[in-house]
Amino acid sequence: MHIQWYPGHMTKARRTIEQMSGLCDAVLYVLDARAAGACLNPDFDRILGKKPTLFLLNKSDLADPAVTAEWISFFRAQGREARAVVGGDLASKKVIAEGLKSLLKERLARDAAKGVRRPIRAMIVGIPNCGKSTLLNSAAGQKRALTGDKPGVTRGTQWIRLAEGLELLDTPGTLWNAFSDQTVGLHLAFLGSINDDILDFEELAGELLKTLSELAPAAAQARCKVALSGDPARDLPAVAAARGFLGKGGALDLERCARALVDDFRKGRMGRISLERPPRQGQPKAP
Repeated sequence: MHIQWYPGHMTKARRTIEQMSGLCDAVLYVLDARAAGACLNPDFDRILGKKPTLFLLNKSDLADPAVTAEWISFFRAQGREARAVVGGDLASKKVIAEGLKSLLKERLARDAAKGVRRPIRAMIVGIPNCGKSTLLNSAAGQKRALTGDKPGVTRGTQWIRLAEGLELLDTPGTLWNAFSDQTVGLHLAFLGSINDDILDFEELAGELLKTLSELAPAAAQARCKVALSGDPARDLPAVAAARGFLGKGGALDLERCARALVDDFRKGRMGRISLERPPRQGQPKAP
């Protein structure tokens, strides 16, 4: 299954992020904890350079906690700061504030020695539908940014001021113009970071079932009501029959079953499943 999606507004968004980065002290880099590697946008590495970055593994309540811990260790082994968060959880406000203060402790110490008080300004970046705006709203304690369960809700930038002397700049979710590895595209499609309108859901659900048969067969079987073989052509009809997705005349409704399966995964109804583990030693580092 070949997946590619790069609408025109993302070029504008990338330019805006590049222009605004100079106004920020640090970056809040939001990743979906279930596929943190796929969420690393190579364009951000070039745009943001060595600006202090706090990686936030969002939606960690939907991911395998042991794998999330591996990702945090992976980033910290590279000298990067990383924390697990849950968008919509008020505790994320404290996690963000403490993370940024730890990241910028030397600058804050210099300011304190000079008797200077100035806000910490951080830019929030991430791919579409990674939960940036929900996370920002929970940090602000009220709804300040538009949210939705589809990619592309945030189209412009906006500053949000928090009580702890923090100012956060929300930015549009941004992808890059070509996936060198189609597994990345698949994982992003599973998460809902690709526009659903361009996807073949029967094919996507088949690929999801194949992936789950390898990563979490027991959890998948419990939700699908059938043991998975790893063959999408066999498994999707079997799941549709077992779960009663029938159309007129009792024919299997594969499209409706496919959409339900993808939604089950996105909403965590299959359990806490992570699609990716961090690279092993000797493999590419995070940007």
